[in-house]
Amino acid sequence: MNNHALLSASSSHRWLTCPPLPRLESYFENKTSEAAHEGTLAHAVAENKLKKALGMTHKTISVSDSDMDEYTDDYVTYILEQLDLIKQSTKDPIVLIEQRLDFSDYVSEGFGTGDCVIVSDKKIHIIDFKYGRGVDVSAVDNPQMKLYALGALKLYDALYDMEEVVMTIFQPRKYNVSTDTMSTKKLMGWAETELKEKAELAFEGKGVIEYGPWCQFSNCGVVLRARYDHHKKLDRFELKSPHLLTDAELEEVLHHVDDLAKWANEVKAYATEVAIKSGKSWNGFKLVASRTVRKFTDEEKVAQIAKANGYDNIYKQSLLSMTDLQKLMGKTTFEELFKTLIVKPTGAAVLVPVSDKRRAIDVTQAKDEFMEEK
Repeated sequence: MNNHALLSASSSHRWLTCPPLPRLESYFENKTSEAAHEGTLAHAVAENKLKKALGMTHKTISVSDSDMDEYTDDYVTYILEQLDLIKQSTKDPIVLIEQRLDFSDYVSEGFGTGDCVIVSDKKIHIIDFKYGRGVDVSAVDNPQMKLYALGALKLYDALYDMEEVVMTIFQPRKYNVSTDTMSTKKLMGWAETELKEKAELAFEGKGVIEYGPWCQFSNCGVVLRARYDHHKKLDRFELKSPHLLTDAELEEVLHHVDDLAKWANEVKAYATEVAIKSGKSWNGFKLVASRTVRKFTDEEKVAQIAKANGYDNIYKQSLLSMTDLQKLMGKTTFEELFKTLIVKPTGAAVLVPVSDKRRAIDVTQAKDEFMEEK
């Protein structure tokens, strides 16, 4: 059985926006990051802790990461709290953990896995555990959560008269708990119209790819023509000097800067990998050995020789980083011991799009700090 759907729930935002992407991505390698491995472990730990708390058959997974231990405890506590609230109106709610959810009635071969699904008399509550700490993930109008909801309704709508679905994203490392509620009628309306149409296009590899943030998170994003065409618009500016551009033109360039820099590095990494693996020669470029620095082959022997020759002061001592100290002691102990000694300085002024959730800073303050640095 294939464990990975072409049109997965987790990638639904991409294929709903750019239907041809899944078929294109199937030709490219899916590289698993260290963060993904960490997330997989955190999910396994959370699953077994929750099963234990509910008296289900479970495994015991020991982790050396005290933060992961505490964050997964937080997840279990949250679910138990939600379960207690639901029991006030439903005597025996059903709790499903790591449940396969089939939404293939609307998306060809579509399925996913729900971290926790609580079924009550008139409501289904889907809780998704996200261990990432990159950006806050919102449950509001989240296509992944809506697909999970469709899968859960397929299992239980015939047995219960479901009126609404509650969808929650629990993201402990970002202190983010986001919840959205939708009527089953509205959910089914979306499924029968927008979802079905886009899913058919995506399964067949048809449709149009437009530039957007999704290009950066696709495994074929480095060679997407939509990304190239988007940045190619800058050609007309020639970028000779910012003093030759109008304010409006500078603003247009600013909209490109972040992804343009990221894409440029991705293109170079991709071309290097192809040259190494297949021997491809890129016109005007060659492979060389990178610059390196000298290092000792045996540091213990170096220390022995240095001391034997009268050099005793050869080590330096420094405090562990805050992150390492917290891992050593655990989040709770760390905060208890050092809460009066921790300060978070104001960050330097940076220019970001207005869609960024951070609060705008005082312009006068930013100007003074900038002038001090200069």
